[in-house]
Amino acid sequence: MQSESDLEKLKYPIGKFSKPETISEEHLKNWITDIEQFPNRLNKLVPYLSESELNYRYRPDGWTIKQVVHHCADSHMNSFVRFKLCLTEDLPTIKPYIESKWAELPDAIEPDITNSIKLIEGLHARWTVLLKSLDNSTLSKQYIHPDKDKPINLAETIAIYSWHCNHHLAHIKQALENHKD
Repeated sequence: MQSESDLEKLKYPIGKFSKPETISEEHLKNWITDIEQFPNRLNKLVPYLSESELNYRYRPDGWTIKQVVHHCADSHMNSFVRFKLCLTEDLPTIKPYIESKWAELPDAIEPDITNSIKLIEGLHARWTVLLKSLDNSTLSKQYIHPDKDKPINLAETIAIYSWHCNHHLAHIKQALENHKD
């Protein structure tokens, strides 16, 4: 049986998200690069996996690799919309979604990840153009997430999604590593 700390490491292989006290231009540049490079890094891991390999889980009771890929498409689509709402409205309240339920819908358990990969590629290309266009005044724009205790600004959201990309890439690597013979 695994200890709670071992399960925590499996759940958060790169650690939980931690926002720096001060966000520098260098941070933003690196985070945007993480988001921009996510499709390429994902494509180095998943396109040639068998249906059996796509069903590997990164931890007991965790999602399968295919669910992680489909989740990234869903999550990043939602984030892109949040950016657009924040850039076009004054302090919008975003609509959260129940990730665990989305991960069980038929499209999220579909063994073919091709469409999610294509969606991620196109979405990240557009998202990167948008992110690179932001200046300090737009980076400070905020939105309200109903599950959070204070508004979130776009600079912090870039940090969160850089982490999110790396977090789920680590999950996929972990699932593949844990199933090596």
